[in-house]
Amino acid sequence: MASTKTDLSADRDLYAGLIRLHVLHHAGEQPVYGAWIIKELSHHGYALSPGTLYPLLHGLEKKGYLRSRQIRDGKQLRRVYAITPRGRTVFAAAREKVRELFGELFHHHD
Repeated sequence: MASTKTDLSADRDLYAGLIRLHVLHHAGEQPVYGAWIIKELSHHGYALSPGTLYPLLHGLEKKGYLRSRQIRDGKQLRRVYAITPRGRTVFAAAREKVRELFGELFHHHD
């Protein structure tokens, strides 16, 4: 999508909402883990560090939008995140708001 990396430190508040939506979207398709999310978001032009991502994931979990569990992946334990029913509801409402905003941003009304 975007070809340039976005420096989150400059506009953290603005991009954090978009990143949360990306995370909820992907966690709704399949359980996800931190390193995968960082790699996936890099394809969209976001450069995230674990120090930025993990507090964001913990916040989504605290709000009840995600649920995490540890799984064993070979020799290592990995924490995976899946969307909750509440997360699905919130994400569906947010999608409608994004659709409305997209319409305003990219469709001229003369």
